[in-house]
Amino acid sequence: MENSKSFFWSQGIIIALLALGSSLSLGLMMPINPKASEAKSKISINSNNNSISIETTQRIEQFKSAMLRTWQQEAKAKGLAYSVPQRFQGVTIAEAKLSPNHKVIALTFDDGPWIGSTAKVLDILKKNNIKGTFFIVGQMLKQHPELGVRIVTEGHVIANHTWTHRYHSMNPQVAAYEVESTSDLIYQTTGVKTTLFRPPGGMMNNGVAAYARNQKYTIVMWSADSLDYSRPALSRLISNVTRASKPGGIVLLHDGGGNRSRTVQALPQIIDYFKKQGYSFVTVPELLEMQDKDQKLMTAKKQ
Repeated sequence: MENSKSFFWSQGIIIALLALGSSLSLGLMMPINPKASEAKSKISINSNNNSISIETTQRIEQFKSAMLRTWQQEAKAKGLAYSVPQRFQGVTIAEAKLSPNHKVIALTFDDGPWIGSTAKVLDILKKNNIKGTFFIVGQMLKQHPELGVRIVTEGHVIANHTWTHRYHSMNPQVAAYEVESTSDLIYQTTGVKTTLFRPPGGMMNNGVAAYARNQKYTIVMWSADSLDYSRPALSRLISNVTRASKPGGIVLLHDGGGNRSRTVQALPQIIDYFKKQGYSFVTVPELLEMQDKDQKLMTAKKQ
């Protein structure tokens, strides 16, 4: 992945502007006429507070919208992209074939951005200094572009999970829309040009995966399924991940698509387990780069 640090300035500006808006609103909320009667003051203050509250909310939303537009313009101009080795273009992968000394694993999250759970997942990853790979649904990104921007600004990988997350069979035109509309919106929103794709439900025979493969997307499946979409008991969810995982593995979790409170609850324990086992966490592009490097070394040794 190209260096994305130059994009991160916008987060600080957003925070500063929000702080400015808050301090401005606090100043405006001070009583203007303290010598007025108590009853009159209460009515006046309540009225002013309601008006200021609406005005402050509008200002904050304007600040956020302005900074989102600024981010989009700069990101698109610079063209952030995730490097995927050529050998994986148009190929389906479920894990990386690595040498035994590479004890790494990739955490992936599907179906977001989702209000409530995506932000909490990002908070947990940030606290643990872990980068994940987020397979997002186009129509959800359209509703919550700020979460897509946050995914990218915090150093995570954002990838394609179709526009509507439907399972039914699609003709080539519909399949093209599902894939390309999502990739286009990812680019328009975050400046990222992604070539990573995950079919909803892992379905490979409804037309959409075939289209993505023909367009040289890397089809990313998984080696460990949390089954969190079925909301199993916390201990079972964690066990689903840990018992099926091994070095080079790809873990499937969900930050969207429904109530993901159990996933949020399980994630710190999953991370703690892997840390205790000596694992490091990588993104899917990093995982593929590692396999590509290993395979090149093996080829060189045989020559």
